[in-house]
Formats: sequence, structure tokens, C-alpha cells
Amino acid sequence: MEQLFTFITNHPFLVGTFVILLALFIRNEMVRGGTTLSAQELVSLVNSEDALVLDVRDKKDFDEGHIVDAVNIPYTSLESRIDELNKYKEKPIVVACKMGQHSGSAGTLLKKNGFAKVSRLRGGVAEWRGANMPVVKA
Repeated sequence: MEQLFTFITNHPFLVGTFVILLALFIRNEMVRGGTTLSAQELVSLVNSEDALVLDVRDKKDFDEGHIVDAVNIPYTSLESRIDELNKYKEKPIVVACKMGQHSGSAGTLLKKNGFAKVSRLRGGVAEWRGANMPVVKA
């Protein structure tokens, strides 16, 4: 531990650059693809603003259990099928995936295509289920 403090005091420019890059990376990840919502915030948004839940998991995972009234477009085909969502451009859209790994990229793609109100479900459907929220099986 003593060597760490010695390194920091001997290399302030290097450590400062690292801290700035780390902060920029964290900020970029937080805003990429929209704000993150908890399960409770998603329920409130759906109830108050009639938000659309876009599930980007594979059809098989979607059929095993999904959020009520969610629309399924798998992440791998989202770019080619994005025109299906044009009627929802003015509505808030919340992107949900399995564990949160694809929702940021999907949200970025939606924003590039003119969807202004894009958010993502924090932790994906796994966290939704972990919060004991209801799922519908196909």
C-alpha cells in the first residue's frame, strides 16, 4: 500500500490522466443509450406515459417470460427491423435485454434513428424477475 502512495506522488500527471479517463468512461457508459430505470420506475413510466417496453432478447427467451405488453425485436435484427417502431417515435421507449448487456447499444441505435425518449431497464429482465415483478409467458 505504501508503494501505491509513493507511485501516486511520483507520477501525478499519469494518475490524474487515469482518473480523468476513468470518469469520462463512466459518464459515457451512463448516458449511452439513455437513462437507466429501475423496475419500479419502469412501472411508473408505463402507467403515467404509456411507455413501450422493447425486449431485445431472442424469441426463445422472450417466450419463456417477458414484461407485460413488451414488443420483441431481437438485438441481432433490430437494425433491419427498426421501421416497425416508427409509430412509437413520440412515446417513451424502455429497452430491456437479458441482463443489461445489449440495452445500451440498442438505445444508441434508437437514438440515432430519431427516437428521442429512450431509456433502458437497469439489470434487464433478470433484475425485473429478481424484484418479483410479473412476467407473461407466450
